[in-house]
Amino acid sequence: MNTSQNRALSAADLHRPLSRGDAKTLSLSALGGALEFYDFVIFVFFAAVVGKLFFPPDMPDWLRQVQTFGIFAAGYIARPLGGVIMAHFGDLIGRKRMFMFSILLMACPTLLMGLLPTYETWGLFAPLALLLMRVLQGAAIGGEAPGAWVFVTEHVPANRTNFACGTLSAGLVAGILLGSVVATIINATFSAEELNDYAWRLPFLLGGILGFITMYLRRWLHETPVFTEMQQRKELAEEMPLKAILRNHRSGIVVSMLVTWILTGAIVVAILMTPTLLQKLAHLPAQTTLFANSMAIIAVIVGCMVSGALADRFGSGPVLFIFSAGMGISYWWFYSTVLTDPTHLVAMYIVVGFFVGLTGVVPAIAVSSFPAAVRFTGLSFSYNLAYAIFGGTTPMLVTLLLKENPLAPTYYIAGLGVLGMALGLTLSATRRQNANLTAATSA
Repeated sequence: MNTSQNRALSAADLHRPLSRGDAKTLSLSALGGALEFYDFVIFVFFAAVVGKLFFPPDMPDWLRQVQTFGIFAAGYIARPLGGVIMAHFGDLIGRKRMFMFSILLMACPTLLMGLLPTYETWGLFAPLALLLMRVLQGAAIGGEAPGAWVFVTEHVPANRTNFACGTLSAGLVAGILLGSVVATIINATFSAEELNDYAWRLPFLLGGILGFITMYLRRWLHETPVFTEMQQRKELAEEMPLKAILRNHRSGIVVSMLVTWILTGAIVVAILMTPTLLQKLAHLPAQTTLFANSMAIIAVIVGCMVSGALADRFGSGPVLFIFSAGMGISYWWFYSTVLTDPTHLVAMYIVVGFFVGLTGVVPAIAVSSFPAAVRFTGLSFSYNLAYAIFGGTTPMLVTLLLKENPLAPTYYIAGLGVLGMALGLTLSATRRQNANLTAATSA
């Protein structure tokens, strides 16, 4: 078969329907992403117990809390380095190998965290070992999300990439929901004494075991056709991929970091911080806000898949514009209303969650910002650097602004909404220009 026939087949393959193989790839990728995010976030649900067990008993509560969350934050700090290293090898030796390695790197420390001796047994070695496990988790998660988005994008047809990324994002969000559900069940099942004695270990052991099961299931996945073709044609990066993207793809870095900022702010403020804020400012019961939050997370999962499907139909620019506007408006309406009247808390939070589903269209935008030869590295560097910066500073910034105005979270989300709308218009204009250029070239 000659080269022209190969290219014709490739072009036809780009617009085929999703196959059973695509569905398997999406399912296993989303499952692995959910379990890996579960492993990463389960720490925060048991931070209070872990803090008591891994630090000196005579340490002041505030200092113990600071150090415990400092260990949690270490995972975010390790993300860029781990992500770039794994992406480097993913661009050079294969997506699947790094896809398998990332979940192994997450499963091992998660399992070990459930087996670690406490301060009573190990003394200062206990928190140091906990810190090391958390750093390894951060390195793993830094490679998992970008690697998964690249992996599914290069497997599915070109006209289904947004839906594929949206489905995978839904899986990642489901991991947060799973962590919340497991934490709720364990706290309801065991007494405080049992929790301190041994039950706190169960969610970590569960996460490690599920990670190994998922790694086994991922054995049935195949290397992406895009990487295989580049390998056969000897089109892999000839220099360090990071060097290439810093020199030749700065605009892609900027776009990817900006959309990641929107994703980060939407999840951190609208989903993770809001229940606590409503408990403090509106004096709502924790059970009420957490139930509403769970419903909102389910809505995020739906929104991710809907935004991805719509982006495949109408383009990522218009969908990002609409969902960004919806997020800014709905969160302002929800937050300002619930502070004085929580009657429709759940219903309004569900609407917010649906529009936070813009996180489903963000990955495809970032993936398309880089050519295949350096795609993994470009996405991983941009995504993890932006997440490390904005994931760490957003809670502090919003908390500082709250001292001046209780509506500070709404201003932050509204600002991100405006940014998303501006990027949506820019992407739409770029798409039209590329379409006109293609038409003129063909003519």
